[in-house]
Amino acid sequence: MKTSLLNFLSSLQTTFHGLWRYRISLTLFAVLFIAIFPRSTVLEGGQFQQIAVQTSAYHFGFVGWELDALRSKLDTFLFGQHVYLDEAQRSDFVRQYMADLNRVRQLNAQIEAIYIDPAIDNPDVASAELQHERNTLRDDLERRKPITEAILEGQVATILVEEGFGIAGQLFPPMAMKFTQAPDLLVVSPRQTIQLDISLPLIPTTVDERAAIETDIEAQHDDVSTLVVSLGGIALYPAMIYETASISRAVEVFAHEWLHHYLYFYPLGLSYITGDGLAGDARIINETTADYFGKEIAIKVLARYYPDVPSPTLPEIPTENSTQPTPQRDSNAFDFGAEMNVTRITVDDLLENDEVETAEAYMEERRQFFYENGYRIRKLNQAYFAFYGGYQAGGGGGAGGANPIGPAVIEIRQNSETVYDFILTMRRINGSQMLFDQFPDIRNNN
Repeated sequence: MKTSLLNFLSSLQTTFHGLWRYRISLTLFAVLFIAIFPRSTVLEGGQFQQIAVQTSAYHFGFVGWELDALRSKLDTFLFGQHVYLDEAQRSDFVRQYMADLNRVRQLNAQIEAIYIDPAIDNPDVASAELQHERNTLRDDLERRKPITEAILEGQVATILVEEGFGIAGQLFPPMAMKFTQAPDLLVVSPRQTIQLDISLPLIPTTVDERAAIETDIEAQHDDVSTLVVSLGGIALYPAMIYETASISRAVEVFAHEWLHHYLYFYPLGLSYITGDGLAGDARIINETTADYFGKEIAIKVLARYYPDVPSPTLPEIPTENSTQPTPQRDSNAFDFGAEMNVTRITVDDLLENDEVETAEAYMEERRQFFYENGYRIRKLNQAYFAFYGGYQAGGGGGAGGANPIGPAVIEIRQNSETVYDFILTMRRINGSQMLFDQFPDIRNNN
């Protein structure tokens, strides 16, 4: 009995040794990356350290999260029931999970409405049944979550292998995603220019906590602009994926974060650490590449496994030789992307002329303008553009302004025969200088 057990464990170790050695190594690398390189430069006067101390009560604990995520992944990998389901059953499993998650969110909204209603004297009693249903469903969702993750990982991985990203029929690096309440991110930019100088992961916060953090920092550092934002994912290993009830959004973020894992082994991904990092062009190139890639892979995954689910829209750059028709817009419809683009360009011009207060007053006017047109932006400032301007394949909603990097990346994709060819080109680029030196026609077009 003892010999058989030892033989079994030895076989198991041989089978999984390479995979899990890789997973643990990359996990340690990712944790160290976030712990050691939260900013691109050491700021004069220790401003980073001061802000880190101010926000220490809100810092997110990555090590504990990683250990729990790895344990969950190992359990699912060894004992997950998804391996016994056929493809149709797997898709149905995901659909039901997302439907139930959406039901939990509806129940939360109903419970919140009861507590807000002044006509209800005892909201605990009035919402008791709803709370019971929500809690029961939430517990069941937690049980099913690892299986849902594994199914979506397999579906996205299958498409990626078919697109050319496999080695001997296996995806490398292996797909590893974990639904979670992702951390918030504190973004700090100088007031005089738009630049992501500091970024600190925080525990998930309420809107009033976010406002208090921002106000506290700006009161002690009058030369900075701050914003606390929600994150859709972080490319640890497994990647942290914000829990969503949208199948389309889930597969898009799975593909997006996997590409960050893949690019760790190439100049484009390494430029996050060895180049100008979060503060400059490396982030814009990385995130725009992953943004476009995630949307394109999501379209293929949905067409295969969830054909009734609406797909994300790929951004288009019309050219003289483009074979794609320019989409017709309703002339009366509010174009958020175009209006945000105008806002960013105007702010850049004002800051370039040292009109900081004028730029800030203008951004507040535009925030109210967006609010009146249905876009409830809580805070529009330099930090907003420093963060969202890095996503120039649709995710940033026009926040990139006149920056030519995003359009250049998209044009490279449109001139690549396949998504794999696109990534082969992008993965060797280590900055905007190389991007435009190797593709001068793109710079001239943009």
